[in-house]
Amino acid sequence: MTYNKLIIANEAISNQWAQVETQYQRRFDLIPNLVESVKGVMAQEQKIFGELADARSRYTGASGASQKAEAATQVEGALSRLIAVMENYPQLKSSENVQTLMAQLEGTENRISVERKRYNDVVQDFNVTIKKFPTSIVANQLGYSAKNYFEAEAGTEIAPKVDLQNK
Repeated sequence: MTYNKLIIANEAISNQWAQVETQYQRRFDLIPNLVESVKGVMAQEQKIFGELADARSRYTGASGASQKAEAATQVEGALSRLIAVMENYPQLKSSENVQTLMAQLEGTENRISVERKRYNDVVQDFNVTIKKFPTSIVANQLGYSAKNYFEAEAGTEIAPKVDLQNK
């Protein structure tokens, strides 16, 4: 029974991480459309476009949840800079395409947040389970160890600064 319980808990983590990745993929599918919609008006923001492309590539090449979470955090940083810059362009804010894409991106960011929380919840359940006696004995014998929570990278709580005067 303990073995089966551990298998179920471990698979719940894998399943929930797949849900997080599904939302990341949705984000990555939206980014090129958003970038193309704003490129013409924001030609001087090529650095941000490059950062988004690089972070997206890092995510695609990452192996494991930790590397993918780190790459996804880099995407979030570049996206926040892009959004901050976009807010300073009234002609962009009034574009229907940009508004639609931004609404979809905001919805995706909310979905990612929900899926990350669910992931952390199943990780917590698993970690508590493998630490409880007598399950801890079986978990140790089978090589199960605590899983890492999804955590935001240090510095992501600081809003990006945009200075359009020095362009």
